Amino acid sequence: MEDGVAVGYLIVTRGDAGGFDDTARERLPRLREAEQRAAAAAVGVTRVDFLDGYADGTVTPTLDLRRDVTAAIRRFRPDRVLTNSPLRRWEHLAGPSHPDHLAVGEATTCAVYPDARNPFAHPELLAQGLQPWVVREIWYAGGPGPDHAVDITDQIDRKLAAMRAHSSQTDRLDLETWVRDRLTAVADNAGLPSGRLAEAFTVLRTE
Repeated sequence: MEDGVAVGYLIVTRGDAGGFDDTARERLPRLREAEQRAAAAAVGVTRVDFLDGYADGTVTPTLDLRRDVTAAIRRFRPDRVLTNSPLRRWEHLAGPSHPDHLAVGEATTCAVYPDARNPFAHPELLAQGLQPWVVREIWYAGGPGPDHAVDITDQIDRKLAAMRAHSSQTDRLDLETWVRDRLTAVADNAGLPSGRLAEAFTVLRTE
């Protein structure tokens, strides 16, 4: 928690279909989970939950995934949910248009509306004591046509530390140059002063 804001992560897979080296497949899920927890700690997040039963590279926006995300929303009761955009970027297939990312974005959107607020959706959740909850905003990352920029210049060191924690994915990169170039372009496009760094989102208010 920082500035009175509690933050939690919900991770759908453990990255078992990824990797760029000869790391044993059976070792990769444990490695990726440890990296994610270290990355969260680098930015002050202590609550990191992982879903079970979703294999990396095979995620689709099923009712089961909607139910599991809905359960997490009702359990954590957030005002704002950040997720992947469910919209494909045809000019940039790598990264934001990964099919798992698109599927999680779609399932999360359906979980926010209508599932999490609808007492008749996934009735087994009520039996578990998980009451309906209204998420006020969804912030989408990675999608086309973002409409909101957040200046993160003062947090760049923590962002880089978090990304370096994902060493099985980032060790091969000139990470700082890549991140700073991308965030500088976002800030410039948003009209921020020279030298600033920003992240871009599409913000949807649900009420």
